[in-house]
Amino acid sequence: MLVTYTDFGITGPYTGQLEAVLKRLAPGVTVVHLQADAPAFKPRAAGCLLRSLVGPFAPETVFVCVVDPGVGMDRDPIWVKAHGRRFVGPDNGLLAGVMRDDPQAEAHRIRWRPARLSNSFHGRDLFAPVAAALAMGEGVDSEAVCPSTLCGADWPREMAEVIYVDVYGNLVTGLSGDSVPLEARLLLGGREIAYRRVFGEAPVGELFWYVNSMGLVEVAVSEGSASRVLEAGIGASLTRADGFEQGVSA
Repeated sequence: MLVTYTDFGITGPYTGQLEAVLKRLAPGVTVVHLQADAPAFKPRAAGCLLRSLVGPFAPETVFVCVVDPGVGMDRDPIWVKAHGRRFVGPDNGLLAGVMRDDPQAEAHRIRWRPARLSNSFHGRDLFAPVAAALAMGEGVDSEAVCPSTLCGADWPREMAEVIYVDVYGNLVTGLSGDSVPLEARLLLGGREIAYRRVFGEAPVGELFWYVNSMGLVEVAVSEGSASRVLEAGIGASLTRADGFEQGVSA
C-alpha cells in the first residue's frame, strides 16, 4: 500500500500529479489518500500529527510525505523505516517523529535523482518515484545514516500548541492525552477550558477539551467551531490554568 500525506490541498493539480506518478510506477499497488491538508509549511507540527495517524496502517505500508518549505534548497531527501513501515520525504524534521520508540529504526539518505527534477516539485519528481520503487520491492540508491543525525531527532516529543484545525473547527494539539490529567483546566486563546469525555457530555455551545481518537488533546465546541470561538489556529499555544506545566511543555 502507498499512502500520501502532504500539505498540497485537494484543489489544484498537485495532489493529482503526485498520485498519478505513484499509480503509473507502482501498478496494482493500492494508493490511499491520507491527508492533503497537513499543517502547511510546518514540518514539526505536520510530523507530530503524522505520528498519531499511522497506527491503522499495516507493516510494509509506504508513505510519501511532503511538507517541504525548503524544496530546492540544501535539505536532503530521505527514506526511513520505523515500526515496520517506510516513509519517504525531506530531511526537515517531518519524519523524525515516526521513528520515536523504535530502537530498530533505520534512516537512509537518497542519492538517486531522476533525469528531470523540477526545482519546486520534488514530491512528484523525486519522492513519489522512490516511494513507488520501495512499494514494488525495488532497490533505491541510498546510503544508511544514523537516525540521530536527522533534522528534528532532538525535538521534544510533544507540542503544547495547536497543530491542526479540522473541518469542524476543532483544534488538535500536539499533546498526548496521557500527559494531561483529566482534572486539568487548560488555557487557550485567553479562555479556561475543562475536560469532557465526549461531545455528548457538553451542552451545545460549550468549549471543552477531550482526548481524540488519535490519542491527542483536542479543544472543541459542542456543535460549534472552537477555531472561530477562540479565533485560534495552528501555532496557538496551550498552557495549564493552574500554572502546573508537567506534560504541557513546548
